[in-house]
Amino acid sequence: MDSHNRPLEGLPSAPRIRRGLLTAAAVTLALLAPAAPAHANPTPAEIEKQIDAQWNKLEPVIEEHNATKIKLTKQKKKADELNAQLAPLEQQVLVTRTRIGVLADQLYRGGALAQANAFLSSGDAGAMAERLLVLDQLAHDKKSRIADVLAAKSALDEVKRPLDELVAQLTKTEAEQAARAKAIEAEIKKLNKLRLDAYGSQSGIGELAPVPCPTSYPGGAGAQAVKYACKQIGKIYVWGAAGPDNFDCSGLTMAAWRAAGVSLPHNAKAQRAEVKSVSRSELRPGDLVFYYSDLHHVGMYAGNGWIVHASRSGLPIRMRKMDDGNIHSYGRPA
Repeated sequence: MDSHNRPLEGLPSAPRIRRGLLTAAAVTLALLAPAAPAHANPTPAEIEKQIDAQWNKLEPVIEEHNATKIKLTKQKKKADELNAQLAPLEQQVLVTRTRIGVLADQLYRGGALAQANAFLSSGDAGAMAERLLVLDQLAHDKKSRIADVLAAKSALDEVKRPLDELVAQLTKTEAEQAARAKAIEAEIKKLNKLRLDAYGSQSGIGELAPVPCPTSYPGGAGAQAVKYACKQIGKIYVWGAAGPDNFDCSGLTMAAWRAAGVSLPHNAKAQRAEVKSVSRSELRPGDLVFYYSDLHHVGMYAGNGWIVHASRSGLPIRMRKMDDGNIHSYGRPA
């Protein structure tokens, strides 16, 4: 074989060279290709905006649900009143029918044969005829009485029928609204978990805010109020002050709720008199927690058993456990 046609030993063949070039080109393209944009996790503020949006959906549903429950209670009361009127009429029909049962069988089922037998069994035709007339009149009177009762019952039934239909519709609507509210509340709960995850283990402002403030975000006016109060952490208590640089206890809660569009007096006891009472189990961030029998202190609930408050002169606004004080009651501005 001619030596010029033999491949040189130790050198790669042409197919290997082509494969190597293709591989190098692919690596080069991969290196030059722009990196896929990284998706940053949402910040607490961004999640709070989502919660606000969900709350704006939830609050109208809650109000509609409350209005439906009020209507349903009223209509059920009307239906109960009509049922109370129908009950004696139904009983009257039953009693009257029972009393004339035997008589109806004799006079109207037995017919002429029963009358003839009765006539033949009597020795006095005039007396028998009189008896038959009396029985016939009694039957007629009782039939008329039943007819009157049935007419009255029918009239009440006609009034009650649309009422029953309305009660049924309101009951269905109430259930649908409750289901919608529950679904939105579940979404808010999930968003609140994301919010806490976004905060991670941050402690806010050290010992003044050992946990995120608020610890959960309810949405709505309460959320706006508690966010305002939380932003004041670190500012110094000054008696009689209501912001923007210093606050006393009721000045802080007044200013916070003013930021949410609700007016409150600058006095803890007066605030207690103006706000709606809520139970401990109903508390949500933004609610007010009142302390001591003379109501001389108020803080704002921040969730999970924490409040944010202005405690006393010279100290900064801070968070603390709600139960570190003699609680008087709880209230919700509106």
